[in-house]
Amino acid sequence: MAEERQSLVWPELIERIRARTPARILVNRSGPAYLTSTQLELRRAHAAARDAVRDELNLARDLSDDFVRQWKLFEISTLASSKDEYLMRPDLGRRLSDAARDSLARCPLNTDLQLVIGDGLSVTAVATHVPQLLPRIFAGAAQRGWKIGQPFVIRHCRVGVMNETGELLDPKVMVLLIGERPGLATAESLSAYMAYRPRSGHNDAQRNLISNIHSRGVSVEAGAERIINLADQMMRLQSSGVQIKEQLSGLRLPETEPSLSGDQ
Repeated sequence: MAEERQSLVWPELIERIRARTPARILVNRSGPAYLTSTQLELRRAHAAARDAVRDELNLARDLSDDFVRQWKLFEISTLASSKDEYLMRPDLGRRLSDAARDSLARCPLNTDLQLVIGDGLSVTAVATHVPQLLPRIFAGAAQRGWKIGQPFVIRHCRVGVMNETGELLDPKVMVLLIGERPGLATAESLSAYMAYRPRSGHNDAQRNLISNIHSRGVSVEAGAERIINLADQMMRLQSSGVQIKEQLSGLRLPETEPSLSGDQ
């Protein structure tokens, strides 16, 4: 009888655990090895991760011509001249090229919110989420009456490029939407790095991060709401980074699964 009850409860428990995370836990096996289906899925995920890192961003293909025209997006680049150099020399991805600095002359200065799109380590993440996320951020900023800067794209972008860009444009708050380093769980995870008046010499202590924006993590809707609310905090407190604690109470966050220990 006990074995019969276990056969009914254990598979349900496994499925409930699996539903809460994209991690490969409690997968079936054949002897000491993964099942063939699991092994093939791992190889597929690894290939997707490599493609996300190695691919070069193409605005027309990845964001669509209509989206680029609607938001008047233009592209600049860092000092990294190729994807290989970008991967081997992270420092070059933190500095704008001379041509990029000149191109930013078309952007308005001293805005309340400046949105930047960076390819980062996952073009797949940018292509998947930016077309839905950017309009939501702009709508939330417009509702608050903020002056919004002209969005643009940085090729071969590292987070540290926010410092130089901030010095050139001097926005109150800068938001960098950038592809995260992909893993075997997902190659589509996007991050939003945020800083109040970023300047040369700033580091992660002066930045805030909203990460894991993807279908199994933070939703696009929740991500946009958190970005706007955190930007509002930064403007009110005139600070960012370790001086700011994101206020999550009152946000419309996705519901979680019931506790595995019981209905409490």
